[in-house]
Amino acid sequence: MKSVMKYEKGYDNMELRDIPEPVVSDDQVKIKVAYTGICGSDIHTFKGEYGNPRVPVVLGHEFSGIVVEVGPNVKNVKVGDRVTSETTFTTCGTCDYCLEKDYNLCPNREGIGTQVNGSMAEYVISREESVHVLPDKISLKAAALTEPLACTVHAALEKTTVTKDDKVLIFGPGPIGLLLLQVVKAQGAFAIMAGITKDRHRLELAKSLGADVVVDTVTENLEEIVLTHTNYYGVDKVFECSGAVPALNQGLPLIKKKGTLVQVGLFANKMNPLDQESIIQREITYVGSRSQKPSSWTIALKLLEDQKIDVEKMVTKIVPLEEWRSGFEAAMAGEEIKVMIKSF
Repeated sequence: MKSVMKYEKGYDNMELRDIPEPVVSDDQVKIKVAYTGICGSDIHTFKGEYGNPRVPVVLGHEFSGIVVEVGPNVKNVKVGDRVTSETTFTTCGTCDYCLEKDYNLCPNREGIGTQVNGSMAEYVISREESVHVLPDKISLKAAALTEPLACTVHAALEKTTVTKDDKVLIFGPGPIGLLLLQVVKAQGAFAIMAGITKDRHRLELAKSLGADVVVDTVTENLEEIVLTHTNYYGVDKVFECSGAVPALNQGLPLIKKKGTLVQVGLFANKMNPLDQESIIQREITYVGSRSQKPSSWTIALKLLEDQKIDVEKMVTKIVPLEEWRSGFEAAMAGEEIKVMIKSF
């Protein structure tokens, strides 16, 4: 089968290769891939900046498709089911985190598209526990973005709880920020989306997706806008989705005393300068949010089924599997919102 493989560490070192189709066993499900989203982590892997993936490995972890074969121990998923899947392929099953189904924190977890072959291919294998059968109302295209949506659900509704009375500031109008915006708006909260001048079209999309206020932090005074809309107290919660240290430090003093900052974006460096003074003096809770867990998927799929989230509006480019490189180039250029690879 055709697959997009990272065959060696370093910059690029990726190509379309013909490899054997995967074979199911035990509780495994074989999925004919429909769509795969190109994630920021895939771009980091392309650039050789992401140390996690094993090589060689087929990339892709945001996907949807149709079940074509199941293993002998599969109980509920059937051939012909339209599905998406969590990224967890294996866990140890015995650590404290696994026992609480916090699979994202299992130290022995293996993920689809990072440690085992992923969905930028004609077929992908997942375990039944990770597979979700789609409701009729959710299209295959929309379902391929369930994984990033689940990450934002985890950040906004599990690591903290956004309510209708909250005023929220979101940094970074990329796919994660735009999905998180919609999760926040689905709770009835007031949302301010902040970006920079080159994000102009993304900020416009944020407005169409429900943002109450959008701010270009280069040309507008973010502090003045935030304080004006919060009776000079500051926002209840900040979600930092850009992975930019200046955005983090700009946001910390704009949080209401006793408020919360949830760090969603990943920084380029492990160690960064941090406005600790704001955290201490304002008694801010600084929360890390890593990926997603099974409960995040249940909530995300319900939001999609109830049409509270418009993911298809965010998909601005689709390329066939054979043209994966043009998809990566478009994603890296930053002119598209979300780029997808279509396998059939």
